[in-house]
Parts: sequence; C-alpha cells; structure tokens
Amino acid sequence: MSGDYAWAVPVLLTVITASTPLLFAAVGELVAEKAGVLNLGVEGMMLVGAIAAFAAASSSGSGTVGVLAGAGAGAAMALIFAVLTLSLYANQVATGLALTIFGIGASALIGAGFVGFARAPLPQLDLPYVSDLPVLGPILFGQDALVYLSFALLLLVAWFLARTRAGLILQAVGENHASAHALGHHVVAVRYLAVLFGGAMAGLAGAYLSLAYTPMWAENMTAGRGWIAVALVVFATWRPWRLLLGAYIFGGITILQLHAQGAGIHVPSQFMSMLPYLATVLVLALMSGAGARLRLNAPGCIGRVFRPEH
Repeated sequence: MSGDYAWAVPVLLTVITASTPLLFAAVGELVAEKAGVLNLGVEGMMLVGAIAAFAAASSSGSGTVGVLAGAGAGAAMALIFAVLTLSLYANQVATGLALTIFGIGASALIGAGFVGFARAPLPQLDLPYVSDLPVLGPILFGQDALVYLSFALLLLVAWFLARTRAGLILQAVGENHASAHALGHHVVAVRYLAVLFGGAMAGLAGAYLSLAYTPMWAENMTAGRGWIAVALVVFATWRPWRLLLGAYIFGGITILQLHAQGAGIHVPSQFMSMLPYLATVLVLALMSGAGARLRLNAPGCIGRVFRPEH
C-alpha cells in the first residue's frame, strides 16, 4: 500500500515547507492585530530576517545562531515600526508600507556579499524506526525543528489569547484602547510587546526561507509571502486555529505550479506563479462580502492611534 501512496509523500513535504513561513508570519501578525496594530511591513521584516539568519549561520556555522539572528532582526525592524506608530503617532498603514520598502533595500544591501553562496539546510528530525514508517514517517517525524516550532507557537498563541489574563488584556486593548486605559492597563506597553512578537515571528519566517526552504540568499526571496500572511489573518477572521488551515491552503497553491509542470500540464508558468496572489485577492473579496459578520471578529481599534493624554 505504501507504493500506491508514494507520490503523496513529496507533494505533502513540499506543501509543509511552503506553508511553514506563512504560518510563522501570520501568527505574528495575528497577535499584533489582536492588540489593535496593523503592521503591513511583514514582507520587509521577513526579508531582513532572512538575510540576518543566513549571514549569521554562514559566519558562525550554526543554524541555531542563524535562527536567533533572524528572529532578532525581525524584532528590530518591528521596533522601528513601533516607535514611529506608537510613540510618534505615525500612520500605521503608511509606516508599514515604508517598512517593507526599507526592508527590501536593506536586505539587498546587506546580502550583496552573500549572493550565490549556499549552505546545508537545517537538519531534519530522525527518529530510529519511526521516521522510516511508510508515508507518515517522513511527513510527521522527518521535519526540521522550525516546522515543529511553528505548530508549537500556534498552540501557544491560541492558549495565550483564550486562557490567560495577559491574553485577555491584549485583546481588550485591541477592542477598545480607551476603556483598557481607563481600567489601568498599559496600552502602549502591550502594543509594543505585541508588535515585537510579530516582528520576531516574521523574522523566523524569513529565517526558515533562507536556512531550510531554499538554504541560500537571493534578493526578494520572500516573493510576496509577507502580503499573503497579512491576508491570511483576514481569511482566518482573527482566529488562531483557522490560520493553520489557511496557511496550508495557500502553501499548497504556491507549490501547485511546480507539480503541474512536472505532470506535463501545459499552463503558462506566469499564470501558475500568480495563483497564490490571485487566491489572496479572491479571499479578501469574499471576506469583505461577509460585512458585519466579519467585522464582529475584527479588533475594534485596529489601526487606530492611541494617545494616553486623550
């Protein structure tokens, strides 16, 4: 029976690798938006995280150092966004777009000396006997550590938001920052932490791309995944569990072009390449048609400036 399903293993493995960076970035953006902050700079944070991770891993020879550097670089980019929007009251949409443009340029500059270099991908988990099981073995027990970390962080975020006092405070800040402030909660501090977490997650997404997905550095290697991650939060209607489904649907669409070409399906490659972004537009259009039902799930103060003196 294993032979009958042998074709499914490489397909599912590529879906997992394509979906993991989307899941990382979307979980981080979800937390930021739950706190009332709309950060459209995910693409830029992912790119800076990708080059920081690749540079650190190549220089130190340690994938762990690279992963930590990627998360730190993403958080540093998010800190710039937080200072501008939360302390200096800049427009969040404009600042997020500027952060993406800055990240594209900064990553290209920093990565100029690393173009064309490649390194071994992150090691995969290898459990004796278990990893050798047909079909399920390589899928469930043959992934690298970041794949398992993405699931763990999704579980942790879902638990944090639903079961902890800090998670409820974060959501209260996102729903009505004036009321949360009146109750004595530190709105700006909560949003700073949420934005920094979102940046670290975007950095991890970038680190996965340059250390595991394609263990090398290339300019603009995120290829729009940051924008897909932002759309995924809307697709999931700000609910953590739906992010997993959305990330794997979009990841599957992303690799569909590779398997279609391999199967001899004669479809223009440009059309296949645009499928993830076409799906993003369609999802946003369909979700916007949900009207009031969708808005009930959206944080009430998302994108709105909070001034403590007001």
